[in-house]
Amino acid sequence: MQVCTSIIYQPKFDMHTIEKKSTTKAWAGAIVQPAKEFPSTQLPIISGKIPDGLRGTLYRNGPARLGRGGIHMGHWFDGDGAILAVNFTDAVATGVYRYVQTSGYQEEAAAGKLLYGNYGMTAPGPIWNQWQKPIKNAANTSVLALPDKLLALWEGGKPHALDLQTLETWGEDHLGGLTKGLNYSAHYKRDKQTGEIFNFGISPGQNATLNIYKSDSTGRIIKQAAYQLDGVPLVHDFVLAGQYLVFFIPPVRLNVLPLLIGINNYSDSLEWQPRLGTQILVIDRETLSVVSRGETEPWFQWHFGNGYVDASGSVIVDIARFEDFQTNQYLKEVATGETHTPAKSTLTRVHLHPQTGKVTSIQQLFNGHCEFPNVPQQNVGQASRYTYMSTSRSGTDISQEILNAIARFDNKTETLTEADFGENRYPSEPIHAQNTQNPAQSWVLTVVYDANSHTSEVWIFDSDRLDAEPVCKLGLPSVIPHSFHGTWNPA
Repeated sequence: MQVCTSIIYQPKFDMHTIEKKSTTKAWAGAIVQPAKEFPSTQLPIISGKIPDGLRGTLYRNGPARLGRGGIHMGHWFDGDGAILAVNFTDAVATGVYRYVQTSGYQEEAAAGKLLYGNYGMTAPGPIWNQWQKPIKNAANTSVLALPDKLLALWEGGKPHALDLQTLETWGEDHLGGLTKGLNYSAHYKRDKQTGEIFNFGISPGQNATLNIYKSDSTGRIIKQAAYQLDGVPLVHDFVLAGQYLVFFIPPVRLNVLPLLIGINNYSDSLEWQPRLGTQILVIDRETLSVVSRGETEPWFQWHFGNGYVDASGSVIVDIARFEDFQTNQYLKEVATGETHTPAKSTLTRVHLHPQTGKVTSIQQLFNGHCEFPNVPQQNVGQASRYTYMSTSRSGTDISQEILNAIARFDNKTETLTEADFGENRYPSEPIHAQNTQNPAQSWVLTVVYDANSHTSEVWIFDSDRLDAEPVCKLGLPSVIPHSFHGTWNPA
């Protein structure tokens, strides 16, 4: 395989940067303090020009506050969610940034201290607090733009509905079908051709239940199904592939007892059990019935790039694959601003026979570290020539750094085009935006934390020229902490 990369920015060094590098990690500057909200603000153009055909809104969600009252949260996943919206109109871009006003966030803000447990921490105080306080919905993982509202998503609870323009929080949304005990994952899949939205949620128990949802284009749930799983696994994402929904269930299981009696948190109660292998569940998208169950070798994944059915009827699935579960420890360390655990993920393709659940081949597409793979919205569930992802610059020690580049993998030519942002700059997951007037034209948007100047910016690339200068850079009023997922909502 040939790999094409281009370095487009030369590192900037000064005495301040060198001194800073010797004492702390540059990327930690974005999370050391809680993020500052800002109201609707016209964004200054730093360089270039806003493309004429770029009309719509970029939304991003991520943990923006990692402590309160002198107590730090136990895991990056625990941070309070905040949404960034960047709206593009005729030659003008405006931005707004607001915390999701969950009930837990409001209670803790009023108290001036942490009150709840979460993924990586037990509730502060006496052990009986573990039994009295439910887990706080952090609303910090992803966003779903619907015709009349924006959903802030977090897999351990229900979505929160927000105003699409102002980001005012309206409250929890049940989508017409999320009854008590049902959760809604952060990783929905939307078919742009039919408008249908698919998602799932895990209900814990001695054996967990996988709840699968099919919604119309408004987000209203129109069909549900439930299947019992083996133990309580960690299922973060799934894939839409043609007429199938495919779940790869990694060999991670929850040790329930320490969690129930309050001596351990959820994250630390998860155990890597490779002997279980990776379980496979293939679901018919129309009926939500089981097509097949299978098993393959053990691995872990947070995220899928895409899935589709090829001409032979095989399901092709692209995965950001980890060889084990060390990634969870690494992500725990991110919240401290200092990481040391190596956790490499590679872009990997799995060929699956849908009727039998049997994996016929596993192929590594790209050996470099990558995460957050995604395809253009119109290609979800279908073959896509291009896969976009976050990567690491050449020479990066991935145990010490966070992702610091973005790239496009060409599935036809098996080549990678990379945008290298230079020293101490950290782009978010790349988001593809199509020109609705000219389908042959598109852009890639990313929010960049520049530790050299302790600022955040929006960079816009021509999707066919990631290895060139951005076509536009926009300044943001305050630092945006490293975020998880976003979406583009065309005008």
